[in-house]
Amino acid sequence: MKFKMKNLTPAQYLVSGYFVIIMIGSILLMLPIATNDGQGLGIIDAVFTATSATCVTGLIVVNTKEAFTIFGSTVIMLLIQIGGLGIMSMSTLFAFVIGKKISLKERLIIQEDLNQYQISGMVRLVQYLLGFTFTIEGTAAAILFLRLSQDYSFWKAVYLSIFHSVSAFNNAGFDLFGNSLENFAGDITINFVIMALIILGGIGFGVMLEVYNRVKFKKTTLQTKIVVIITLIMLLVGFILMFGLEYNNTMRGLPLLDKILSAMFLSVTPRTAGFNTLPTGQLRQSSLFLIIVLMFIGASPGSTGGGIKTTTFGVMMVTLKNMVTGKEDMEVYNRRFEKQIIYKAFTITMLSAGLVVLVTTLLLIIEDFSFLDVLFETVSAFGTVGLSTGITGHLSDLSRVLITITMFAGRVGPLTLAVAIGEKQRKGTYHYPTEKVMVG
Repeated sequence: MKFKMKNLTPAQYLVSGYFVIIMIGSILLMLPIATNDGQGLGIIDAVFTATSATCVTGLIVVNTKEAFTIFGSTVIMLLIQIGGLGIMSMSTLFAFVIGKKISLKERLIIQEDLNQYQISGMVRLVQYLLGFTFTIEGTAAAILFLRLSQDYSFWKAVYLSIFHSVSAFNNAGFDLFGNSLENFAGDITINFVIMALIILGGIGFGVMLEVYNRVKFKKTTLQTKIVVIITLIMLLVGFILMFGLEYNNTMRGLPLLDKILSAMFLSVTPRTAGFNTLPTGQLRQSSLFLIIVLMFIGASPGSTGGGIKTTTFGVMMVTLKNMVTGKEDMEVYNRRFEKQIIYKAFTITMLSAGLVVLVTTLLLIIEDFSFLDVLFETVSAFGTVGLSTGITGHLSDLSRVLITITMFAGRVGPLTLAVAIGEKQRKGTYHYPTEKVMVG
């Protein structure tokens, strides 16, 4: 049968779209004009970097500041913006510009790309999404410029402000300072602007839309309630534990205010951002493990972040609580989940955990790094976070390919990728008899 793009399912279209963008980005980064040495990146490093940017991860095999020219770093910034907003959001933007009508098929693909549960209002959501994005990024860039103009020339400060605003809002973690934000550990302006961008980018555009419409919390959707509650819990727990664990370690010698600021940043950045103000490789093992958990959960649906998502984690926790208490219906906030939602949450979690276990095992066979460093690297890639203990640049070519695949799977979503590869089965016309199985 002849292959036609129009015959692709929404999931297959998305996977293909991200793949094409990555390939284009890779070719551009291989050009001599992209790197300071005039050689361009090798094919594996180019694909790795383009994937990391498009999948808004931030893992790097070469130092972004030292390796790339303005052209190269601009390519990375554009890939971050496209990957963060989603292929279909950017396609819709161009459709708006040229006055093209959005078809039903395109609306279905937008729904898949933004991880929404209903198709109505997709175009309006994209319009809000684009408006929120450019407004937030522009405002943050202006504030960053006022701060960075004190240390850099006018045009340098302009470029740095725009690049880091885009990178932070899209939860990418790429930086042009050479050592992430370690030189700004005590800088209140830089820290709060970047943290605000990370949280806003990772909370989901649907949640931002409800806040924008000034809906009272009691009247918000169940998804928004779960996102807000889980996000606040993760930020608070992360801050308290990081402050206690690193107080006499990486924070030793810092003033109390800087310690508080550093702990706050450590609790925010695992939400798939990838920036760091403290050296990640020097964190305690307990801190690294906590970050692994936070990275695996990740951001929220319809956001620029990765991970299994806060709502998936929330559904799993509510299901666990209700099963323990003996409730038949999975209830929360006077609402109940449909069984399909619980099945989907379980499937996403198991597929994600399976991918992490598989890649971690393969890397442990190939490389000679510690288990925790390898697990940290794998979860960081899956969660499109970008934090690393420092082993990324020392990985072999085969390991870089594995991490590249993991970043790609983390961005498009393991379930979307599985659906795109597999063939959806039609519902049967009959059901087999049930039989009990003892578990637990």
